[in-house]
Amino acid sequence: MKIGYTTGVFDLFHIGHLNLLRNARSLCDKLVVGVTTDALVAYKHKRAVMPYEERLEIVRSCRYVDAVVPQETMDKLAAWEKLRFDVMFVGDDWFKNARWQKIEQQLADVGVKIVYFPYTKGTSSTLINEVLGRLRTGEIEEFAPGALMPQHLELQRRVA
Repeated sequence: MKIGYTTGVFDLFHIGHLNLLRNARSLCDKLVVGVTTDALVAYKHKRAVMPYEERLEIVRSCRYVDAVVPQETMDKLAAWEKLRFDVMFVGDDWFKNARWQKIEQQLADVGVKIVYFPYTKGTSSTLINEVLGRLRTGEIEEFAPGALMPQHLELQRRVA
């Protein structure tokens, strides 16, 4: 049985999250997902809009997910020591990143393969938060769901 593992904050769950989970599950027999705790999000100098318990329950309810665990540390080797996964799924925004190259080597040493998935273009929790903030303050007056307007494309470039 091939066990897969991925992690994320999963704030404001969107199609990019769903794509990651669907694609990951298609490449393993069991998918375990680490949902980042509020304390770890704060450690990364960020703040989730949705509380941990809600993010955990949303991910748990996804049909592609077999098990959900708290992600309380960024140490992927420590996660492997607890979960013994065979493959880890990561967004390609981390590909060739110096920190991830080190993690990739550590996991390779214990037989874990890293699979990088393409980042879903046009959506992210950061972009959704930015657009919502601008809509609420009146900075932008309309937003066509599913199609970013020119000012949103510029915002997307800045956020990325």
